[in-house]
Amino acid sequence: MPRPDDTAPDQESVWDYPRPPALEPAERRIRVVFNDTMIADTTDAVRVLETSHPPVYYLPPEDVAMEHLEQESRTTMCEFKGRATYYTVTVGNRSARSAAWGYPNPTDRYAELQDYITFYASKVDSCYVGDEEARAQEGDFYGGWITDDVAGPFKGGPGTMGW
Repeated sequence: MPRPDDTAPDQESVWDYPRPPALEPAERRIRVVFNDTMIADTTDAVRVLETSHPPVYYLPPEDVAMEHLEQESRTTMCEFKGRATYYTVTVGNRSARSAAWGYPNPTDRYAELQDYITFYASKVDSCYVGDEEARAQEGDFYGGWITDDVAGPFKGGPGTMGW
């Protein structure tokens, strides 16, 4: 197991997050931009906090420009949240396959996430937590957003699958 990074007074360690993951309201405005278009903007997001992962921000569908999302046939299974459905994001002549996902029928414990949408920061142009542009969690499986107020190390890169 890796050793958690030291934290500054204004940081939280992802190694203090629980497993199974916790849900909590996001305290800051969350925005997503793709092809020079704001495709999501909310102050009602929910953070999913899981050991060794940066937070994943789920946004209510009413605050997502759903006309830019097309549901795919692809699904995956999360041992905690249930079956995820993926979306291609398209704005103008640009598309990003599997750039967003959500849980249309989550498990009872995560019912609050029903129909909420989250985005891979690596597949859209930018994601913001408050005024800070988030960085993508490494790898193509997890979709956490890294900001200056979270400390790692973060699962997702090569050699971290067993964490």
